[in-house]
Amino acid sequence: MYRLIIGLLFSGLVYAHQMTPAYPELKLATVEGILKASVTIFNKRADVSYYEVGVFDKDFKPIPFVTSYYIKDIPYEKTAEIDVYILDKNKDRAVYVCSSSKLTNVESTGIESRICSKFKK
Repeated sequence: MYRLIIGLLFSGLVYAHQMTPAYPELKLATVEGILKASVTIFNKRADVSYYEVGVFDKDFKPIPFVTSYYIKDIPYEKTAEIDVYILDKNKDRAVYVCSSSKLTNVESTGIESRICSKFKK
């Protein structure tokens, strides 16, 4: 089983989604004490249309954040811009913003993908 998964990963048959920029910058939002970063997710996977967004510390423990879409429907070969808001007091703890594919077909043998960008410090 592991050989099959490794073979698929290196054969080019498994496509992940993309998230840019690699180093998003936390900037002051319009509300005092709140910082905002924007990322763009491009769906390169025909078998997935939902992606979950999360913010994490250096040990990948969740950091509280707000966004319009925690789980966003992104059709195949389309992009979506996601704005992430965190409290100014959490800016030093927040290290990564990640997007994870959400498999909705329970009969699928697909592989979930997770892509992370590191906040520019």
